[in-house]
Amino acid sequence: MIAGVFVNRLGGFLQAFLVLYLVHDGYDAGQAGIALGANGAGAIVGILLGSWLVDHIGARRALTGSMASTAMLTAGVPAVTSLPVLLIIVTALGATSQIYRPVSAQLVSAGVPEQRHVMAFALYRMAQNLGTTAAPLLGALLAALSYQVLFWGEAIAALMCAVICQRSLPPDPPRAARTSRAPGTHRGYLTVLRDIRYLGFLVGMLAYSAVYIQYVSLLPLAVHDAGWPTMVYGFMVAINGFIVITCELAVTRKVQHWPRRLGAACGVVLVAAGLTAYSLPLGVVGFALATAVWSLGEVVGSPTMVAYPAQAGSAELVGRYLGASQAMFGVGTAIGPVIGVALWQGMRDAAWLVFGGIALAAAAAIASGMRGNRTQTPVLAPSGAPTDEDDHDRAGTDDSPARTT
Repeated sequence: MIAGVFVNRLGGFLQAFLVLYLVHDGYDAGQAGIALGANGAGAIVGILLGSWLVDHIGARRALTGSMASTAMLTAGVPAVTSLPVLLIIVTALGATSQIYRPVSAQLVSAGVPEQRHVMAFALYRMAQNLGTTAAPLLGALLAALSYQVLFWGEAIAALMCAVICQRSLPPDPPRAARTSRAPGTHRGYLTVLRDIRYLGFLVGMLAYSAVYIQYVSLLPLAVHDAGWPTMVYGFMVAINGFIVITCELAVTRKVQHWPRRLGAACGVVLVAAGLTAYSLPLGVVGFALATAVWSLGEVVGSPTMVAYPAQAGSAELVGRYLGASQAMFGVGTAIGPVIGVALWQGMRDAAWLVFGGIALAAAAAIASGMRGNRTQTPVLAPSGAPTDEDDHDRAGTDDSPARTT
C-alpha cells in the first residue's frame, strides 16, 4: 500500500504543470485558472467519494478502478481541443486521482493496531512526500521532451499504481460482508456531522490547511517583493522538504507517545511561530530559520492529525471520518491562496501576523475537537451500553459509539 502511494504521488505532475501546458497550448491565463479550479473541485468530490466506494465495491476495486480511470483520462488530455470538454475531463480527473486518499488511509488504519497509527501514518506521509518531491523534477524532465510525453508519463504512473493495488491488496469481501452493520447504525457523512466535537476538529483542520498552504502563495510573493531571486524561494521549499523527509520518522517515534492533543497543538503552534516570523526584517538567513521552525511544526503535528480521524468514530465510520478530514484539508488548501494573496495586496508583511493568529485559533480548535487518548480498549456492558469509562471519554460530544477493537 505504501509503495502504491509513492508511485501515485510520483506521477502527480498534472496539477503542477496544467497551467503551463494550457498556456503553451493556446489557452489564456484565465481559462487555465478555471481549469485548475475545476480540477481542485473534482479532487474534493473524489475524496468524499472514496469511502462510499469502499462500502459498495470494496477497497481493491475502488483503488484499481480509480487509478485505471486516471490513466485513461490523463492520456486523453492532450487530445482535447475544446475548453468545455477539457473542463469535464480535468474535473473527472481530479475526482478519480484523489479517490485513493481516503481509501489508502482507511487501509493503513485497518492494517495496524490503534497505538501504532501515528507511526503508520508517518510512513504514509513519507511515501507521499517522497513522491511529491520527486514528481516536479521528473515532470520537468518529461515536459522538456514534450507535454505529450509528460501526460503519457503520468498515465503510466497511474496504471502502475493500479497494478500494484490489484496485486498487493487482498480480494474484496462480498458486498453483504462490507455493508453489514448493527441495527440502527449508519455510515453516511450526516452521521459524522452530528459529531459536534469532531466538527470542531474539522474547522481547525480547515483553518490550519488555509494557513499551511501559504508557503506556495504568500512566501513566493514575500521573496519577490523583498527583491530576492526566485532561487531563494526554491531554497525555502527545499528546506521544508529536507526536514520533513529526514526528520519526520525520528520525531514521530517520540511524539507518538505524547497525548495526541499535545502533539497536534504543539505542531500547529510551531507552524504559527514560523510563519509569524516571516513578518520580521530577517533577511535570507532569518527566513531560512523561520522555514525550519514551521517545517518542524509540520513534522511534530501532522502524523497525529492525519491519524486521528481513524480513531475518532466507530469502526464502520472510519472511512467517512477520514474522508471528511481530507476533504476539509482540501478545501482549506483551495481557498487559502486566494485569501493569502488578497491579504498580501492590502497588508503586505502584516498578513503573516493574521495567519499566525489563525493558526493559533486552529490549534485550539483541533485540540478541543480531539478526544483524549484511550488508555484501554472500551468494553461494552452486556446490554450493549458503553461502560462508565467510555461515557466519561465522550461525555457531551456526540451520539456515535466509540470504536471497539
